Amino acid sequence: MNVLVTGAAGFIGSALSLRLLKEGHAVCGIDNLNDYYDVNLKKDRLTILNKFPGFDFQPTDLADRNKIEKLFADNSFDCVVNLAAQAGVRYSIENPAAYVDSNLVGFGNILEGCRHSKVKHFVYASSSSVYGLNTLMPYSVHHNVDHPISLYAASKKANELMAHTYSYLYQLPTTGLRFFTVYGPWGRPDMAFFMFTKAIIDNKPIKVFNNGNMQRDFTYIDDIIEGVIRVMKKIPEADPEWSSDSPSPSSSCVPYKLYNIGNNQPVELMEFVHAIEDAIGKKAVIDYLPMQPGDVPATYADVDDLIGDIGFKPSTSIQSGIRNFVDWYLGYYA
Repeated sequence: MNVLVTGAAGFIGSALSLRLLKEGHAVCGIDNLNDYYDVNLKKDRLTILNKFPGFDFQPTDLADRNKIEKLFADNSFDCVVNLAAQAGVRYSIENPAAYVDSNLVGFGNILEGCRHSKVKHFVYASSSSVYGLNTLMPYSVHHNVDHPISLYAASKKANELMAHTYSYLYQLPTTGLRFFTVYGPWGRPDMAFFMFTKAIIDNKPIKVFNNGNMQRDFTYIDDIIEGVIRVMKKIPEADPEWSSDSPSPSSSCVPYKLYNIGNNQPVELMEFVHAIEDAIGKKAVIDYLPMQPGDVPATYADVDDLIGDIGFKPSTSIQSGIRNFVDWYLGYYA
């Protein structure tokens, strides 16, 4: 395949690009290389990808309509995987404009490119954050998600609605993937697993919110990528059982589908901390803090649709995944 991966210098985007290149696919990667976190980490990910002759990197911002139009005019993509977005729940409270530009305007530009160039399958990253005030566990793609509690979550919900509209109006096959707390080697420095590891090694306290009474469905990067690869190959079709009288949010009368990709096994935050301590061989100094705006106390993915449709269930244990991350961290920052 000839695949466009947006956010190719990012955590998930670079991992997906590497897997596709190793399988012999051609990958066009775009990224605006913004300074939300260490740009050098992004460049080092690209250094690995640039070793493959099938990789073409173009520094591009999703919000630049003219550049996106030219990108699609100059290429013929079989599949587009949109992983570029302004990430982070807490940052969306401080800088909402960044989320509007990237996650809404940029997403719309990519949809337009897919529409006009007749892309066979558009796969995009949504987020477990869309579940917002939902408390029924595990979170299911068949549940309504109409009460987000951060602009980041609202932008991801908007992406799902925009994708459905393009599936309906233009018969563009779209699949949204709600990722659950992704972690692993080459991860994002703004995420808890990265910040905790750095702080423990540097003999600094870690910030544990809601006094540690949190659960997260931590999902290892390799499991995420396996899920994405399998979904890419399964182009959605109209659901013959879908009813407008009782509409399921996860499918439609048009080629549209949603999946959760999570470990289906929530982990207590302190168990997560202990796994990092064990991998480093050092105890953490903990600063317990109240719940932060935009956060939820727990996440838990129902992956029945993922198992039923593509025959895959994430399974990497937190102990194994954290050890792999810490080994990478110690090597990278040696």
